[in-house]
Amino acid sequence: MIEAIVLAGRTNNGRLKNCSPVNHEAMIPIGEKPMVVYVVEALLNTPRINQVVVVGPKKELADYLNINRVSIVSAGQDMLENVRLGLAYCSETRYTLIVTSDIPLLTVAAVEDFLNQCERLNCADLFYPVISQKVIENYFTALNIPLSRIQRTYVSLKDGVFTGGNLVLLNPAVFTRCSEKGLPFIEARKSPLKLGRLLGTSFLCRFLLRQITLAEATQRVSWLLNIRGAVVKSNFPEVGIDVDKPADLALVREVLTLKKRW
Repeated sequence: MIEAIVLAGRTNNGRLKNCSPVNHEAMIPIGEKPMVVYVVEALLNTPRINQVVVVGPKKELADYLNINRVSIVSAGQDMLENVRLGLAYCSETRYTLIVTSDIPLLTVAAVEDFLNQCERLNCADLFYPVISQKVIENYFTALNIPLSRIQRTYVSLKDGVFTGGNLVLLNPAVFTRCSEKGLPFIEARKSPLKLGRLLGTSFLCRFLLRQITLAEATQRVSWLLNIRGAVVKSNFPEVGIDVDKPADLALVREVLTLKKRW
């Protein structure tokens, strides 16, 4: 069994602040419940997950998540501190699933697929999902949503065009070792060029020429962080459709409304 940590501590002072008066982005309502609740429900319904630890505004979260198998931990100052706080609350296991609170389209099938692929690889300290642009576009085309409305950050590599997912499977034993080096990568995660610069000048040049493969990028990041990393190709776009800006929020609300009608 696996424990999951949901990161819900980001304050609502960014691009979403005019969409809702709540103090934290995780609490922005979608339909009748906050965004974070959709994520927690998907995790609780995943058979392999036995506990969910939510790191965020404790008082506000308690109004919606005062349920069995959910623990709430007050958030710290930044994402890495919140991961540390969540890990401290979890029992000692080989792996912990870490999920952001801004992917309300997350499904049980998407989580199960990711965990199954990680289990088959069984070779890393950290597993990270990527989703191809084609998978994302096919998802919205099936919903009759124009692709012109889809605003995602993609990285163009030699073997495809990908966007990153918003969950990782982590060996807690390596967190302290790689957290300091990992902070610049977290801050640059929405900018392919910034990520390229972090990986070195030669790497950046090859990246701009689309000569870098997904395997090479994974090896480079693993070396810089001093961990064994592995990339999982997910066919479930829900792990990569996050809510960062008003257009994302409107899109996710529309998708959930469409699915509710079905």
